[in-house]
Amino acid sequence: MPISNAKRILLKLSGEVLMGEQEFGIDPAFVSELAGEVKQARDAGWEICLVIGGGNIFRGMAGAAQGMDRAQADYMGMLATVMNALAMQSALEQLGVPTRVQSAVQMDQVCEPVIRRRAERHLEKGRIVIFAAGVGAPYFTTDSGAALRAAEMRCDALFKGTSVDGVYDSDPKKNADAKRYDSVTYDKVLADNLKVMDASAVALCRDNNIPIVVFSIREKGNLARVLAGQGAQTIVRND
Repeated sequence: MPISNAKRILLKLSGEVLMGEQEFGIDPAFVSELAGEVKQARDAGWEICLVIGGGNIFRGMAGAAQGMDRAQADYMGMLATVMNALAMQSALEQLGVPTRVQSAVQMDQVCEPVIRRRAERHLEKGRIVIFAAGVGAPYFTTDSGAALRAAEMRCDALFKGTSVDGVYDSDPKKNADAKRYDSVTYDKVLADNLKVMDASAVALCRDNNIPIVVFSIREKGNLARVLAGQGAQTIVRND
């Protein structure tokens, strides 16, 4: 069942998706393909906020695991998300889609600071707003950043585009018999540690009643299908 009456959505993409078939970094051809899908959704009448992870360039948790200071590693991860946001902005604008990047870490030469009312105005004018640098503080993931911006911008739903086509009861890459849920509650996700997003992001969406739609962004044309309520997806909500 699609998210009814939704007009404004937040699309969260994992940084790894921007690698395409590469093992690291940004694949411009694949970013351009993704931008085409986002443009399609905007042309269909959706107001779109975007949040992109940074795992294709640097992951703070991984840096911390290798002995780096966790806060320092997280700030490096935030800068990676700004690079991804600028790459996506460039790809969208080449397709004629006006786009603004707002960063939670201030860097006036390359993008705007996060200002909610300005972001609202951009959306009203048909622009896409890409929120970068997570929440602007260490110890929070870009999932938390996505949930925060979805709440702040009063989005009707948070769409999480990943490499898997929904939420499973166990890791489908390790267990061939893993079962995919069509719909699951926030509480079950948290209680069973289903790894949709980190717990603070799921709790924030639950408290603000923002449905989370998990789907695979790697399948061509899948974003449009999922927005229309078709295609493989899992909806996380209260009922």
